[in-house]
Amino acid sequence: MKKVIRKSCLIGSVLLVLAGCFDGTNTESIRTTEGTPPSETVAQTPDKELFIFTAWPSYFAKEEIFEQQIGQFIKKKFPDIKLKHVAWDSPGKRYEDLIALGTIPDIVFDDVRRNTYRQVRRFKMEYDMTDLIKKYNFDTSKLNSADMQHSINSSDGKLYSLPYNSNEYILVYNKDMFDKLDVAYPKDGMTWDDAYEIAKKLTLQEGDIPYRGFQMNPAIYLRFNQLSEPGLDPNENQASMVSDRWVKIVDNLRRFYEIPGNPLVNPNEFARGQVAMIIDSMENVTKFVAANKNLNFDFASVPIFPEAPKSKFQPNNYGMFITNQSNKKDLAFQVISYLLSPEVQLEIAKQGVMVPRRDAAVQQAFGQAVPQWQGKHIQSLFALNSAKPPSRKPGLTFINEDTYFMWRLISTDPIDTLAALRKTNESMNKGIEETIKIQQEGGISDYE
Repeated sequence: MKKVIRKSCLIGSVLLVLAGCFDGTNTESIRTTEGTPPSETVAQTPDKELFIFTAWPSYFAKEEIFEQQIGQFIKKKFPDIKLKHVAWDSPGKRYEDLIALGTIPDIVFDDVRRNTYRQVRRFKMEYDMTDLIKKYNFDTSKLNSADMQHSINSSDGKLYSLPYNSNEYILVYNKDMFDKLDVAYPKDGMTWDDAYEIAKKLTLQEGDIPYRGFQMNPAIYLRFNQLSEPGLDPNENQASMVSDRWVKIVDNLRRFYEIPGNPLVNPNEFARGQVAMIIDSMENVTKFVAANKNLNFDFASVPIFPEAPKSKFQPNNYGMFITNQSNKKDLAFQVISYLLSPEVQLEIAKQGVMVPRRDAAVQQAFGQAVPQWQGKHIQSLFALNSAKPPSRKPGLTFINEDTYFMWRLISTDPIDTLAALRKTNESMNKGIEETIKIQQEGGISDYE
């Protein structure tokens, strides 16, 4: 991974502005930055306007999706408020662009695990919602505890975000391949050993057409692993990729791609009817199914490890942040808490959004408005509990576990698993050291 330092005038001015902005007045002077549209003031949104910036999920770039999942509910509950929505785009609608134009959102939607560090905190937008949660008696225990853990982990011991949704992983299988070879369908709660035996049976060659038994993105499998094994040390600024459990996690998946005829391929081969089982995000699975209307498929829960019999993968979730600069924090929190209310969560769940609320009615409603999921065992999503992200001491430097690097070592070289993990650990430790240095110099590290 490359070392990147971006100590631009823009970043420096942005941080200066944010450090001193909004002392109770409506405007504050701002320095014009080179290469950025000039702006004389950093203005709060008008009294009757609530400004929402959606960085992630990326599909909110389509205004009709934002309106369907978010806008319509806010407008119904808060009819006197004018809603302003801007979706992230590059160039022109990034955090830097909004700030340089003097427009600070009241609410931000973004990736919690990574972008709390890379974006929200970098631009001094983080705001602890703890007091508002107490003030409005909001019950966070009703939300998925693993989703909440992501927010807690990235909040310096505070709470900078509440979860909006998670991009869950599920096993989807081609029923025709199972029927053709008279193999029993996958079941909720089956073990990885069970899945491996099925994959061997359904990996074959017919003429010029290869059929694969099983596929999953290895880097995702490792990063969001079901055993909650940490890639970063819980108490120190160092990597933690070398352990017996890491060896077990890696070897478990590695054996699937050592089945003759079952190399790692693009998961979209499932849409062509050439893969028996895949594990992928619901967002991607929806695309695969839409690409082949004749695909005869169904769902099952992801395979489990015997030592974690109730655990699926850690959620990859998106959260809602109130910005530190907003002068409508109470209204912003009321909007967020309403979006997390049972009635709204149920309606969003019907659209196939994996919401954080865990009410039985919300779970049962999941996917009811998605035509291609009707008659499918979509409730497999709720057969297991999300593995909790491992906790980490506040104040430590965050980088992504370099699971792509580790898997490249395995796939391009007959290196043993422990050696690959050690090399990955060394690479990540260098990444942490460089990231600390880059951040001290005011730059942005590609390791984050």
